[in-house]
Amino acid sequence: MVLKATSRAFRIGYRSYAAKSHHVVLPADTFEGKIIPKTRLIDKTHLRKPVKYGGRYMVTMLPGADPGPKLASYVKDVFKEAHVPVYFEEIPYSGIETEAETLEFGRLALSSMHRTGVGIKGNIISPNLSINNVSLRQDLDLYVCVVHAKSYPHIKCKYSNMDVYICRQNTEGEYAMLEHSVKPGVVESLKIITEENTWRFADWCFNYALQKGRRKVTIVHKANIMKLSDGLFMKVIKEVSRSYPDLLVTDMIVDNATMQMVQDPTQFDIIVTPNLYGNILSNIACGLVGGAGLMSGKNFGPSCALFEAGSRHLTFLDENNLNPIAMLNASIDLLYYLLEDTYAELIHGAIMKTLSEDRVHTHDIGGTNSSDEVVESIKGNIRELLRTSHVKSF
Repeated sequence: MVLKATSRAFRIGYRSYAAKSHHVVLPADTFEGKIIPKTRLIDKTHLRKPVKYGGRYMVTMLPGADPGPKLASYVKDVFKEAHVPVYFEEIPYSGIETEAETLEFGRLALSSMHRTGVGIKGNIISPNLSINNVSLRQDLDLYVCVVHAKSYPHIKCKYSNMDVYICRQNTEGEYAMLEHSVKPGVVESLKIITEENTWRFADWCFNYALQKGRRKVTIVHKANIMKLSDGLFMKVIKEVSRSYPDLLVTDMIVDNATMQMVQDPTQFDIIVTPNLYGNILSNIACGLVGGAGLMSGKNFGPSCALFEAGSRHLTFLDENNLNPIAMLNASIDLLYYLLEDTYAELIHGAIMKTLSEDRVHTHDIGGTNSSDEVVESIKGNIRELLRTSHVKSF
């Protein structure tokens, strides 16, 4: 018997949670000697509030592989300049560690996230895939990822009026990581779509649309070909939409959606889609607004949230030409999640002044400034804005 999620996401400030719900575990597969369940149990623990000690929040920081440590250092520098009451519990990892060291990193990362309930991360990779971005999201049950692609004034891009949210189901689909070799030369990869996880994903997304004042939701799918998997995904979302009469819910085949995104992204308000399609659409959207160095990504689960750059495919990877904006925007999202709106708006205002008024831009968006120069400009604008802000010094 399949049980439907009966919970409804709710929000305190900018913090979104999902309430407890039942879950059905399907039969497991054996892959490389490991038993991997097709779906994972939903954490039914109480809703965790971010941890705070001595007036400061504890936040997990996972810089990951290069250029993650450099980008993480920029976040810490900017937070220090803005007097943000956050202490980072940093867990280093470069992606070239031994198998034992990689497993230890995974244990420490999960332990820290379960303890703090909130984190910010770079790109997590390992040669043998024992721990990576996908497995981290699955282990933490971060079932929804949101990328908000919005144009910046005075930054060269395809569309100056682009403003779209892309919500992707984060733990299923082609990213279920269930692949095996049937025989030499033949590989089978399983795509997992469950009613349970799709239901709670849809419920969360519709609540999010209302929170953000959006009225049109587009389901992007390939149900014309994948009639069972994507068919179930679309069917469940449309069932959930009946509880949201104020929203206009439409659907679009993924190949058409990618073309429409490039031709006229203004027709989209909020997109909801399975994992792989969402990843592709998010990267297209980031490219349309100026590149991978600008947009942030937000991952939410029942008991924690993890923030990162919206796309990992940075134009420049050397430390001098990095664009720090995406990771700094992720840190702003983190502050909104912590309900520290004053600090979030302070840093956002400094970034907007740097990019749109001072025109201090890195090479990937047509400028001539180094990443250090961009961050120094942001810090200078923070100092200027602090004169009139209500931020307390720690």
